[in-house]
Amino acid sequence: MKPLFALLLVGTSAAAGAAPRLDGVLTDHGVIQRGQTVDLSGDAAPGETVMVTLAGHSVTARADRNGRFAAQLPALPAGGPYDLTIAAPSGAVVVRDLRVGDVFLCSGQSNMEMTVSSAQDMIADAHAPADDRLRLLTVAKVSSATPLARFAEQPRWVAATPDNVPAFSAACYYMVQALRRTADVPIGAIHSSWGGSRISAWMSDAALRAAGMADAADLLALYARDPAAANARAMAAWEDWWRKGSGDAAGHEPWQPEARLDWRPGPSMTNFEYWGVPELADYNGMLWYSRDIDVSAEQAQGPATLTLGAIDDADRTWVNGKGVGGSSLASQMRVYALPAGTLTAGRNVITVNDDDVYALGGMTGPAEAMRITFADGSSIPLGSGWRYAIAKRLNGAAPRVPWDDINGAGTLYNAMIAPLGQTHVAGIAWYQGESDTGIPGYDRRLAAIFADWRTRLGSSQAAWGVVQLSSYGAIPSAPSESGWGEVRNTQRVVAERDGRAGIAVSHDIGDPLDIHPGEKHAVGQRLARVMRAIVYKDAIGASGPAIATARTSGTGVALRFTGVTGMLHARGATQAIGFELCDAAPGTCRFAAGTTVGNDGVMLSGDGKPVTRVRYAWGDSAITNLTDDAGLPVGAFEISVS
Repeated sequence: MKPLFALLLVGTSAAAGAAPRLDGVLTDHGVIQRGQTVDLSGDAAPGETVMVTLAGHSVTARADRNGRFAAQLPALPAGGPYDLTIAAPSGAVVVRDLRVGDVFLCSGQSNMEMTVSSAQDMIADAHAPADDRLRLLTVAKVSSATPLARFAEQPRWVAATPDNVPAFSAACYYMVQALRRTADVPIGAIHSSWGGSRISAWMSDAALRAAGMADAADLLALYARDPAAANARAMAAWEDWWRKGSGDAAGHEPWQPEARLDWRPGPSMTNFEYWGVPELADYNGMLWYSRDIDVSAEQAQGPATLTLGAIDDADRTWVNGKGVGGSSLASQMRVYALPAGTLTAGRNVITVNDDDVYALGGMTGPAEAMRITFADGSSIPLGSGWRYAIAKRLNGAAPRVPWDDINGAGTLYNAMIAPLGQTHVAGIAWYQGESDTGIPGYDRRLAAIFADWRTRLGSSQAAWGVVQLSSYGAIPSAPSESGWGEVRNTQRVVAERDGRAGIAVSHDIGDPLDIHPGEKHAVGQRLARVMRAIVYKDAIGASGPAIATARTSGTGVALRFTGVTGMLHARGATQAIGFELCDAAPGTCRFAAGTTVGNDGVMLSGDGKPVTRVRYAWGDSAITNLTDDAGLPVGAFEISVS
């Protein structure tokens, strides 16, 4: 009779097609969330019985006809190291050196992605001694149009050693490093982020629909079934957006072959900021590119491939006025299929809209890779001969296709979060929002992702720590509207409404000249404070001083704050600065001096004009000085006056 369990295989790599295989990130040296059930799933031979053993507990499960199995072990207290055994008639595996403690997930865009080695690498905490009870895991950057059951590249846990720490997320590392110093349990940190990403890319189908983005969810689903149909629909939507914003009539848009624009010769296939054209030296906006090619009758008969190289940041591309595609990943080589009938014998016109939203922009080649290749094997180089024109400025951000890697809808969730499955966590750190500035509805999207990730991870009580955007951009000399101020205030409001979320204020440690400030040590410590207050129930305020009320008082406005440690101080001055008194209408705000009152109050001096709301730290790079005894700054806010 064949024995129930085959020879045990050491490690998590099993014999090909034999032993069971786990989903998720439970690999050697991993950390399991304490106090929550251990939920496992994976593949085995169809119909076979799988036995799972961990820390003296064993359960069995039967694989279904598709070879899928699920097992649940009871919740465990902090401890370890343990070995997890998964055994079945087809084989067995052992996952070694597991710890049970607290698991934290860190996600967002480039400021979460910034590594320890790229931040403040000269501070002592960047070179801390090895800590075997602190484990780190980084998820590779991958996108997908549909949710993946497994990671495309299996991430691996490593201990926090001097060799492993420098390449890990700085904000995430400094958060869990601080928590290890106050919580005597093993801690695991999962880092899954991608620079430049919008929040929508991190949202599941259900979250997108909950946030009012059903159209994007539907279009992504169409793309998974029929990419050509989805591309055609997305191109039509972009063209409609342009016509509505520009007033151009159909047939008279800039992508038409006979478009009359202020065309100028394009100097080279490099970032246009380096062309030596003064008006493009610091330009962020849209540029049109165009190039004529002559095609023979034979070449025009069949399909062709258009290779344009990289385009920074986003493009929409037409051939003879017909949309052929677009992308928003600056590093991605643009390669577009041209169906038969796109080209005509004789003159053909390629038109590209380049949408540069940040830093450098342009068609960057390399020039030698740019060409159109025909079905007969012939090709035409496209590395020179382009002309350009500066585009009209339209209100609002241009539409992005939902299957874009970082500006899409669900693409990063599908590949970088969904494969986590029921990886229970104690808390989630979120450092994102720059790429959503100016896009309405961030409050709905942020609230939806809070609820959805808790559900997907099976962690209904997980804390959320949100980094309020750091300062970046021009320092205001007068009150003005601020997209970053709007995002910061939205983050504050959504966190307060959630009940298990807190804010890590960071505008005081930003850099007006660098969207990636290096001060991630303080960011991590402030995120740790959020987790200490919510997860560990420490008797501290999660977010530092936070606005509570604003009431008319005589000729001024009295503000009261919660979460104050000790008392409020106007750092470096007798007056608190950064406050604005505003009426209801835009453009009515004016700076107001503040005086601290008692431990948790500020009195703003009135100016005799109507006041219905108060703003604080509202500029992209606002100058403020109000802190408490813990050195924590007051975060940006807008509040109605009662």
